[in-house]
Amino acid sequence: MLSQQALKDLIAYTGWASARLVEAASQLPSDQLTRDFGTADKSVLGTLVHTFGADRLWMQRVGGEPNFFLSEADYQLSVLQSDWPAIHRKWGNWVGSLTDASAAAEIAYSDMRGNPYRQPPWQIVLHVVNHATHHRGQVSGFLRTMGHQPPGLDMTLFYRTRGQS
Repeated sequence: MLSQQALKDLIAYTGWASARLVEAASQLPSDQLTRDFGTADKSVLGTLVHTFGADRLWMQRVGGEPNFFLSEADYQLSVLQSDWPAIHRKWGNWVGSLTDASAAAEIAYSDMRGNPYRQPPWQIVLHVVNHATHHRGQVSGFLRTMGHQPPGLDMTLFYRTRGQS
């Protein structure tokens, strides 16, 4: 079990790291942003959009909202720049409302097919952050393959730069 403070740190980290990659992606020409790397989500843009959609979907689940993953309209860098930070703020507010006890108590949610599940919030947060970390690693690899230096995404860098403008 993780403390509420650890969960807050993880959510803050994932928002910080994702924003850094979106900023790096915004520097790419269109052909590089959408270059097909033969992965499930194909490109830098596709992989970032997939990660954004998953963050939003899990936020909907824990918030008791209807499940919605992605639409064609989400495949825009501008959506990632405007809507993803708002999703991360929702995550931060939600985690901030937890206590150590409520972070360990199971909550109910349903998947996109309506199947019911129960899981403690701390496990859900770990999944959301781990999922995003996996895909950020893919995007970093894509950037390197195209000759770009990806931004530093290490959690230690996050802790070192936290609180600095």
